[in-house]
Amino acid sequence: MSPSTSTAPTSGVLSPPWLLTTLGMCAIIGIAAFESLAVTTVMPTIARELDGERLYSLAFAAPLATGLVGMVVGGTWADRAGPRVVVVTSVLLFAVGLLVVGLAPDMLVLLVGRLVQGAGSGAVIVALYVMVAQVYPPRLHASVFAGFAAAWVLPSLVGPPLAGWVTQAVGWHWVFVGALGLAVPAFLVILPSLRTLTVPAPEERPPWARGRIAWSGAAAVAVLALNLVSELPPVATVVAVVAAGVVLVVALRPLLPPGTLTARPGLPTLVLLRGLIGGAFLGAEAYLPFMLMAEHDLSESVAGLVLTVGALSWAAGSWLQGRLGEDRVPQATGIRLGVLLVLVGVAVAAASTALGLHPVVVAAGWLVGGAGMGFTYPRFSVLALRWADERERGFASSSLSIADSAGSAVVLALTGVAFGLLGGSGETLSFVAVFAVAVVVAAVAVVASGRAVPRGLGA
Repeated sequence: MSPSTSTAPTSGVLSPPWLLTTLGMCAIIGIAAFESLAVTTVMPTIARELDGERLYSLAFAAPLATGLVGMVVGGTWADRAGPRVVVVTSVLLFAVGLLVVGLAPDMLVLLVGRLVQGAGSGAVIVALYVMVAQVYPPRLHASVFAGFAAAWVLPSLVGPPLAGWVTQAVGWHWVFVGALGLAVPAFLVILPSLRTLTVPAPEERPPWARGRIAWSGAAAVAVLALNLVSELPPVATVVAVVAAGVVLVVALRPLLPPGTLTARPGLPTLVLLRGLIGGAFLGAEAYLPFMLMAEHDLSESVAGLVLTVGALSWAAGSWLQGRLGEDRVPQATGIRLGVLLVLVGVAVAAASTALGLHPVVVAAGWLVGGAGMGFTYPRFSVLALRWADERERGFASSSLSIADSAGSAVVLALTGVAFGLLGGSGETLSFVAVFAVAVVVAAVAVVASGRAVPRGLGA
């Protein structure tokens, strides 16, 4: 008998049948979180040492682009072959990507590693969710997902300053090699559970979603193209942006609910908002440590503390919205308030940079922005599952992740173009322009937020 059928209903996710699996999966999520925060902290140093400032935004957008493909392929593959092979393959890809980045002698090799890493991380998240459905009984699913969320909190406390300290002490390469060293034992811990996972019978396997895979590939190519246009002459840049934008819109339409790009009330606007505020937040966050190091001469470890502030306030905002519940703060109000707080956060970053204000002001603004993300993000998942038909819940959930990745990658492309055209890290105006792009995107989200929960939809 499997643990889910043979264990007393009072046992929890940390009881003996599931202890190692829970710890191993949360460790994998935590390592991915650490790497995500660490790369934001050390990327300014990497760009300087590898002479790769012109490819700065692409270093963040590359894993988002391949992550789109990883999500779609990983989901389809897990449905056909079970999650075991997908978990093994995706963790291997993520590890290989970390190794390539850690040993990268130049920026191009580092970008290759980031592409591989993104494909692995996109697929592993999907596979772990499918694994949860097989390993744990339904009554424990919420606890497991709460554990996944908590796995992001500890890296937010220690990740940025630790990555900065390691970079200053022994070099940025060891940040990624160290993350790889942690990933290996985390994977070994879940191996026993992987062996128990079932594989669908041949007659039960759904067909490959070739259309969705092809469209995700086209979207990834368009995202990468958008992040490379700053290398072209001005006229060619405009042509390339328009062409890549058209391809991206066409490719994303089958991957998202109908009406997403036109902000149709309800689920389509939820998905759109996920992309807009995710893009605004990450587009600004990617440049915050860079700005603090360039404009205020802060070290990597100190500049990275602003990421810790944002991550902790994100966790606090998420806890608060759950504590208050829908009776005290209706979903429509919560979404509008959260999006507005994100706008305040990126606007403070822009104003502080333009006026040369103290870094504490930047951190205070990011505290507000992170709280807005935490207060809003959980509502998207709750409402998407509530409104979607039972047969479309997987599509609705994946749409949120796809919009998040695509929105962030597009905003990073826009910030990269603005940063490069205005002189890079040597010009304050470049950083102001980056944050101004994020402000515009967040302002669009504020306008659209009123359509997220239309009256009578039963929110």
